[in-house]
This record gives sequence, C-alpha cells and structure tokens, in this order.
Amino acid sequence: MTDRKARVVFLHGLDPRLVQCIVACNPPGFETVAIDARSPEDTQVEAVRDADFLMIYRAKPKASVFRAARRARLVQLLSAGYDMLDLPLLRELNLPLANNAGANSYAVADHAVLAMLALYRRLFAGDASVRQGRWQAEIDGTNTYEMANKLVGIVGLGNIGRKVARRVQAFDANVQYHNRTRLAAGEERELNVRWVPLDDLFRTSDIVSLHTPLDEQSRRMVNAERLAMMKPTATLINTARGEVVDQPALIDALRTKRILGAGLDAFDPEPLPGDSPLRDLDNVVLSPHSAGTTWDTWTRRGDFAYGNFQRVWSGAPADALV
Repeated sequence: MTDRKARVVFLHGLDPRLVQCIVACNPPGFETVAIDARSPEDTQVEAVRDADFLMIYRAKPKASVFRAARRARLVQLLSAGYDMLDLPLLRELNLPLANNAGANSYAVADHAVLAMLALYRRLFAGDASVRQGRWQAEIDGTNTYEMANKLVGIVGLGNIGRKVARRVQAFDANVQYHNRTRLAAGEERELNVRWVPLDDLFRTSDIVSLHTPLDEQSRRMVNAERLAMMKPTATLINTARGEVVDQPALIDALRTKRILGAGLDAFDPEPLPGDSPLRDLDNVVLSPHSAGTTWDTWTRRGDFAYGNFQRVWSGAPADALV
C-alpha cells in the first residue's frame, strides 16, 4: 500500500452514460481514466503505461497494450466471459485476470427463463397475431406449454446456472445439471438439483439451458449428435457463447422440427448476419447478446471491480480470478 492514488484505466466500448455509471463507483484513493476502445492503439498504449489496474468491457486490447501495462496488478473484466482476451499472453506477462463474479447473473438468469417462457407460450407469434387482427390464429391449444413438471437441464452450474435453477423451480419445474466439477452432496440438496452425465442431460431434458464458459472443452459442445439425442418436444436456450453450439447443426434441427425450438442470445458469428436462416425460423426467439445488459447491473459490476482493486491494492488476493 502507498500514499499515492491507484490509477485505473478503463478500456471500454460503452455509451458515455454507462461509463459515468461505472466510474461513479470509484472509491477514495483511486483515480480512473476511461479510454474508448475505438481510440488509436498508441493512445491506449500510452494510457496504460502507468496503470495499476486495467478494467475492460466490450474491448479487445491488442498485445501491445497489455505489454505496455508493466505496472498493472490486475486485469478486471466487467463481464463474466473471458474468451475474448489472449489468455496465454496474460500468463506470459504474469498479469492476473478476474471476471465479474456473477454481477450480471441475475440479468442473465432472468433472460434465460424469459426465453423459455416465450418459446413455450409462443409469445411473439401471439403478439403478432393480435397486432395483425388475426386474434388466436397462432395459439390453437395444441402448441403452447407450461413449465410445471418439466425437466430443465442446466449445463454449467455457476453463478448464473444456480439462479436459473432457483427460478425454474418457482415454476414447479425439476432440475438436473452437468458441471465439470460435481457439487458436494449438501449443495445439491440445498439447490434441489441432480447431477447427470452430459449426454443423459441432452437425452432426457425438456429444456437445455447453457451456462458454460467458452473454452476448448465447451466449443461446439452442442453438435449434431447431441441435438439428435434431444426430445422432439425439447428446447435449447443459449445465453452463454455462440461457439458453444454448432450453429449450422442447430439450424438444421430447427428447420426439420427435430427439436421444438431455441432461445438464442449468443451467435456464431456476432452480429448475426443478415442472411442467417435463423432470422426466418418461427420456432426461435432471438436477442442481440443482451441477456446480461440491464441498468441494474452496472453499479454491481462497478462495485465488484473497484472492490477487487481495493483488495489487491491492500495486498490481499483478488476475487474471481480466471
């Protein structure tokens, strides 16, 4: 700990109102400089030379920026995902990286359940039929469903997955999960969830909800083989990363009605191309990778980030290290 102020450089791709909301969390003893990710590379390099901490959101700093940050003690993401950064480079530089420790977990969990319900109740088709004066044309009594007594399979039972489990149980659904590290028996009892092998989860779930980070183990985890395992009445929800799903295989499964539908907030690539067949399918609910984006999340993200900086500045280890 020193008497000088700790310097935080915030590399971002955000609206100024959101930058202001984050920087408002800056505690005494810290100073923050916000740098737009679209600024020239040399501007970013110069800004980080004397940074004690880097804070990043919707930015992909180049290697030269990280190499210039020789004084930095921590790279803090305001997002949960970290696949956009060069992890081998950060390891080479011995530069610790932390994510947001679930600061957006409430928002993403809400959105995942929203997509489940929108698919089950054909919300958007019903909305369109009313607007077009066709009344119940899209809702015929055979094509809408309830959550009660359905089996929800959650892939990845971290901060978000656990909140999804609690939310769907409020709708009287049952929950099974797959995680690389199985929870302790006491945690499973507390959450009222049951661990199953991944293929069993795909075979038996009425709803499969993805909440796994993207890495080499999870990339294309949802492939043609696993989609073929799913019930024809099953739905897939992806609020994680687009690359977790083999998108052409999913499109084929949706076109042929191999599965009932999908709720997608993440795509491969992003933004979703204008000619993507997903845009023309009526059994898909689409959103622009916005599941974790609510006004309520920004203060939580900022509070966690600056709290982590304070921990490290005082000599304690950072939380939520990747």
